[in-house]
Amino acid sequence: MADPQKLMLHNVRTVRLGQGVADDCAADLTAAGCLRTLLITGAPIRALCNGPVRALEAAGCAVEVLEASEGEPTLADLAAALDVARRFEADGVIGLGGGSAMDVAKLVAALIDGEQDFAEVVGTDLLNPRKVPLACIPTTAGTGSEVTPIAIVEDTGAQLKKGVVSPHLVPDFAYLDPELTRSMPRGVTAATGIDALTHCIESYANRFAHPVVDQWALEGIRLVGRYLERACADGGDMEARAGMLRASHLGGQCLGPVNTAAVHALAYPLGGEFHIAHGVANSLLLPHVLRFNLEAAPGRYADIAEALGTGRRADDTATALAGVERIERLSEAVGIERHLAAFGISHNVIPHMAAAAMTVQRLLVRNPREVTEADAQAIYQAAL
Repeated sequence: MADPQKLMLHNVRTVRLGQGVADDCAADLTAAGCLRTLLITGAPIRALCNGPVRALEAAGCAVEVLEASEGEPTLADLAAALDVARRFEADGVIGLGGGSAMDVAKLVAALIDGEQDFAEVVGTDLLNPRKVPLACIPTTAGTGSEVTPIAIVEDTGAQLKKGVVSPHLVPDFAYLDPELTRSMPRGVTAATGIDALTHCIESYANRFAHPVVDQWALEGIRLVGRYLERACADGGDMEARAGMLRASHLGGQCLGPVNTAAVHALAYPLGGEFHIAHGVANSLLLPHVLRFNLEAAPGRYADIAEALGTGRRADDTATALAGVERIERLSEAVGIERHLAAFGISHNVIPHMAAAAMTVQRLLVRNPREVTEADAQAIYQAAL
């Protein structure tokens, strides 16, 4: 585990929580000096922008709405968004949507001045200080992107996801408004919810785990265990929607100082090459990675199981295994497919996926147990 005396936290300056808080972005951004704001969203949720747009315009701030393409953002999507932002002469940026819209917004705000391009900043701590205010408004409860120092873009040519990690990507303002998640489809609710759970689990059972982050992670796990099935069963259950937003936010808070591990590393090829939704990819792999890791940190995995509500068993290993079974039952209950074969993945592509996953060492080094390429192949085989 990491030295408990060493931890760096980069927090959002202002986080607002509750129904209707999304419209408060107008007061925050205009107070920050914004006169021309670019709002990046997705076409299916364009109507959710109406409130913030009206509030901004009433406050005297011009607004341009950019409907980004669906799916994982690509290098072409980022270039197009930067072009719009520069032509509009935006002096503030809002990301409203899931992780894709927020990640594009974060990178647009960081790169709009033209002093750096994306290729220069891929990696960790390569980004210059951001010069324009940035606000994020999640409409899904999974990525926690509204609080993370991370943005991911897909390089379609290389069939790889490329990440930028920098404290300058952490937004100035975040708005957790459960009303904006009311219309989220059941499938998206389920996949993003498991994504939030995975963030919390991998941050708690991690070589670089930290006591401060542990508390966020365990509370996020408790919230998912309590509310995910309810949110999937009834999208209008605002208590459950608010609980899942908090879980997602707590998972996002864990990502900056600790980050994820082998589940996410092995999920990358599933998204980059087979276009499986990120939360679904995590759900497919999570139980199998946990069983692989269990011997390295049985006490930690027992804590996770208890946070999920399993109760204590005879020993840590038995408790941890009950937790894995609880996760499998949860995924089944919310309707997430549990086998890679259902997505057209066969035995013959496993060696290639394992080799690709092994390149994500920035996450694999955080895993409680060392993962070899042969181990990765065995985990994919178990998930097949």
